[in-house]
Amino acid sequence: MKTQHSVHTRWKEDLAFDIEVDGHLIRTDASEEFGGKNYGPTPKPLLLSALAGCTGIDVASILKKMRVHFDDMSISVSGELSEDPPRVYEKIHVIYEFKGTDLDTDKLEKAVELSHEKYCGVTAMLREVADITTEIRVVE
Repeated sequence: MKTQHSVHTRWKEDLAFDIEVDGHLIRTDASEEFGGKNYGPTPKPLLLSALAGCTGIDVASILKKMRVHFDDMSISVSGELSEDPPRVYEKIHVIYEFKGTDLDTDKLEKAVELSHEKYCGVTAMLREVADITTEIRVVE
């Protein structure tokens, strides 16, 4: 059986919308320079946050199965938009930063590779329009 997701969006005022996702509320808005009031993030960066969340879940799960213990992991995602409308992400760079002692970098690299090449659906969708690169940093 295929899985289906749905969200419900309701206009609040001006350019602000409340979006209900799985019982959680997210407010989006346009920046002030485009007529919004900056009540929430604009929609495009939310795509980058979806990518970070998706690959983060994958990598944490894969590393747990590999029995790789880390003290902390953070993921930063930056995207470069095209100049012409519709402005889409052409380049996306994902930085994984791990903290811990005696971390096996080969396993970290394998977990990131598996996420991006096999498991993360957000990566697969965004890869259709953008060049996605990754970087791994280890901080002890």
